[in-house]
Amino acid sequence: MSKKKLSTQYLNSNIPAGRYYDDSGTGLHIYVRKSGSKSWSQKIRYSGRQLELGLGNYPMVSLAEARRISAENKALAAKGINPKAERSKPETIPSFREVMELALPSILDELSNPKHKAQWRSTLEIYALPSIGTTPVNEITVNEIHDLLKSIWKDKTETASRLRGRIERVLDYAIVKGMMPAPNPAAWQGNLSSLLPSKTKIQIKKNQPALQLIDAQRWWVELKRRDGIGASALMLLTMTASRSGEIRGMSWEEVQLFDHAEATKRGYLGIWTRPAERMKAKREHRIPITNEMFELICGANDRSGLVFKSKKLTTLSDMTLSALMKRMHKSDVSRFVDEHSSIPAVPHGLRSTFRNWVAETGQSREAAEIQLAHKFGSEVEHAYYRTDLLDERAKLMHEWYKFLEGE
Repeated sequence: MSKKKLSTQYLNSNIPAGRYYDDSGTGLHIYVRKSGSKSWSQKIRYSGRQLELGLGNYPMVSLAEARRISAENKALAAKGINPKAERSKPETIPSFREVMELALPSILDELSNPKHKAQWRSTLEIYALPSIGTTPVNEITVNEIHDLLKSIWKDKTETASRLRGRIERVLDYAIVKGMMPAPNPAAWQGNLSSLLPSKTKIQIKKNQPALQLIDAQRWWVELKRRDGIGASALMLLTMTASRSGEIRGMSWEEVQLFDHAEATKRGYLGIWTRPAERMKAKREHRIPITNEMFELICGANDRSGLVFKSKKLTTLSDMTLSALMKRMHKSDVSRFVDEHSSIPAVPHGLRSTFRNWVAETGQSREAAEIQLAHKFGSEVEHAYYRTDLLDERAKLMHEWYKFLEGE
């Protein structure tokens, strides 16, 4: 495209998508996207090759500022200095705390759960900042990372492992930004793995307290006596062996109902498709909607938005179902406790109750694992089970419901 003298008036007009070069002789041009957004760029020769430099978005970077920067870049290249590398160098090396604040916005954007966002920051503030918060990132060594991790590695293994990963992410940001050289001192493989024991060898997995099968039908009777959206949500969680967040975030947009002929043929009424972003494994997951499930969710609301709305018409709190189970535990003389730990059962433990029922009654392990949104078996088995066994899982859900009802 031919060069022309760009003007602010021209830049503020409705320009078709494309590249428009300034006649300043510095290779400065503005790139206009189909969306209408505009960004500055500069093409410049350095050491016999062409570099393209991003100079920021318009109008945040004005025409005058873009011309000034492009002229400086051309002057640097004329002196044999790489302007791209020179401008990426920080004038001073920031501390770990400063880099953390720069890196966190993009990291937290990847998370949807407010609780997880708060935990990401608090873990670093509690464990990392007291030790390395004021240290320039280019001076942080593997020994310093090892020192702050080893004190909690055995007693708080999961927390320590997450802390290490979060420190690594922050320092990755610093490396990419040219604030410190590679390698990353918080990396695990071939680095801290030589100094700390594998967490799988020292961590004792604590299972969520589960409802015993012998108590399941009595507990179900007590749950059905309860009123309110929380009770309905907990009933659907139990019937489908789902996680709390999967139930609380359920919307009518995720529900697809069959026509009468299809429903009669399949033996269930439709499919509940849970999108990948709402699943722990980040894979889309489908649930067959049985008659019992449909009756339950139809009684929850008016078939719009969320299926289980709070009083403020928002998503139920993650404590709603837990608090309900605690009240049920306290109201029962025999109590609803885990067989091994004697701790009151919690919503997530109901998934283990379902798995125990599957094992005790000889139900399909494959159908049950898919219902739980788990991967199972070898890679060969994964390839074989390309279907999600919806029809078989609908029958499984019906049998599970019959068990809860004492039929």
